[in-house]
Amino acid sequence: MENSAYVVSGWNIKDCFDLYETRHTELSYDSYMADEGYKIFYSVNIEECTDIWFSRNLVGCTNCFGCVNLRNKSYYIFNQPYSKEEYKKFIEGLNLGSHQTIEEMKKKARELWTRSPMRFTLAIQVQNSTGEHIERSKNLKYCYSIHEGQNLAYSQFLEPPTSDSYDYSSWGQGGSEMYESQTCGFEVSRLKFCFECWPSSQNLEYSMFVRSSSDLFGCVSLKKKQYCILNKQYSKEEYFALRDKIIAQMKEVPFTDKEGRTYRYGEFFPTQFSPFAYNDTIAQDFFPLTKEAAVAKGFAWRDVEAKEYQTTKTAAELSDDIKSVEDSILQELIQCGSCKKAYRVIQPELDFLKRIGIPLPRLCPNCRYMERFKFVNPPKLWPAKCMCLGKQGANAGSGISYQNTAGHAHGDGGCPNEFETSYKPGRPELIYCEQCYQAETV
Repeated sequence: MENSAYVVSGWNIKDCFDLYETRHTELSYDSYMADEGYKIFYSVNIEECTDIWFSRNLVGCTNCFGCVNLRNKSYYIFNQPYSKEEYKKFIEGLNLGSHQTIEEMKKKARELWTRSPMRFTLAIQVQNSTGEHIERSKNLKYCYSIHEGQNLAYSQFLEPPTSDSYDYSSWGQGGSEMYESQTCGFEVSRLKFCFECWPSSQNLEYSMFVRSSSDLFGCVSLKKKQYCILNKQYSKEEYFALRDKIIAQMKEVPFTDKEGRTYRYGEFFPTQFSPFAYNDTIAQDFFPLTKEAAVAKGFAWRDVEAKEYQTTKTAAELSDDIKSVEDSILQELIQCGSCKKAYRVIQPELDFLKRIGIPLPRLCPNCRYMERFKFVNPPKLWPAKCMCLGKQGANAGSGISYQNTAGHAHGDGGCPNEFETSYKPGRPELIYCEQCYQAETV
């Protein structure tokens, strides 16, 4: 990552701010899943695109503004085609340096997004796979946020390539034959019940913070070691004999935590040994709990120290236009327009905003992240039926309707396809199956 800030889960990012889940992207701002992109602004799920504003679900597009569900298109405004000259005139006629203009365009674009069908799950070039946010993968079962993986089940947040693993979370990059392990990666294999072990390690069990080692059991913070148990060195023969005895005892005399739950050999470390509080992890974003609920489940909780700062300016008092913003803004302590906590504009951020010509943010970095997170579907699936009604288009219980633009394989009647979707029942989106969605992308 280079010359960037406020980026969560970004790979090969340059000159970018306020992004989430983004790869190989440059000169972009306030977007979620802008992969292989250049100049992507205020957008969601943009793949291999350039110069995109306020758009969603675009692939291979350039110079699109306020669009949704387009493929390989250029010079489109709110899903309508324009000439290059007309498009340029439209952009030049907008003052995108104005906060008011940005908010108006966001609202108009998102209304179009809501009236357009959404694919039942986010999947790009996948085969024989179930889950959400899967790209260029095959043979995945109930996985989440996987890029270039194969033969995986119940795994999440893995970077390419990753293969032949089960219950594996976070990292990847050459991980294979992994089981019940967390934050292990970079050419690791056959790790079981491990945490923070990397790189080029193999045949580890119940180990943490191990580097470039193999054949370890119950070890912590070892580097370039082999045949160790509880950080003690053994011969190869002694290692395997003692390992077998320990496993047998773990099966016969399981550990019982303070909640009364038992852990035999074959389970990850008990929750009570986690070095992190529940509300300090990404779990709180996806499955928020109150302190009381988290503690009742046996999770640790960290009470955040309240820090009070005397703000010097409210978000509402910021200049509407970036052109009128002076460098003195760097000295201001701004009150967030949502949570009311204090935040600053940092020098690289101000330089970026002036370079692009977009306004100052009215929210603190955390509130900006939570605004983007509203577009993130959870790692959970619900049974559902395609909402396409054929010739009639689609109608949602919220009153939102959509008229199909093409003929569908199921004809004029309703689509019979059923599936599992990451869209929770009761949400306003119009959810289409793969076949109906592809028919409606242009």
